[in-house]
Amino acid sequence: MTLALLGACSRRGQIEDGGVYVTRSACPQVAIPGATGDITLFNPAGTTVASAIDVSAAITNLRANCTQDASFVNSTVSFDVVATRRDRAAARQVVLPFYDVAVQGGTNVVAKKVGAVAVDFPAGSARGQGRGQASVRISRAAATLPADVVRRLTAERKPGQESAAVDPLTNPQTRAAVARATFEHLIGFALTQDQLRYNATR
Repeated sequence: MTLALLGACSRRGQIEDGGVYVTRSACPQVAIPGATGDITLFNPAGTTVASAIDVSAAITNLRANCTQDASFVNSTVSFDVVATRRDRAAARQVVLPFYDVAVQGGTNVVAKKVGAVAVDFPAGSARGQGRGQASVRISRAAATLPADVVRRLTAERKPGQESAAVDPLTNPQTRAAVARATFEHLIGFALTQDQLRYNATR
């Protein structure tokens, strides 16, 4: 998936003597996967011509909050859905489905839920808005690097030493351990195959 990465828990770099130290967080990165951040409804259904667009909506203002305790990392995401419609005469509510997943190591979906956001259009208005929220809970042990991997990643490497020229992540075991402990919290519209194809090819 192509990810538009948004703010989650910080991973700030700090310049120290001879290098940059990066603080890693157990909080998942929050993102909207490519081609799932917007949805288009047509009337009549089954056509994709511009004149048949009924409602267009997009996820925006993605906000992440991450808390941790001794056992779990809890990621809560809130977001707005803004939409426009073709027929603005009467008041209308449109309910749009979204998915909420936790992904480990970039490929392994470890939790998935489907929810819905109600978008309200006032009478006479072409624009409507709704708000959604979703949460995932991740085992803190799964999101924590093993001690030996931490030692390899944080070992002091001074200029001139052979180890200073080698990125520790070039080691396959170290890279795999970091991937296993890295999680993403992904939000997007639950699209049909036709809707996904439309988003990818328009």
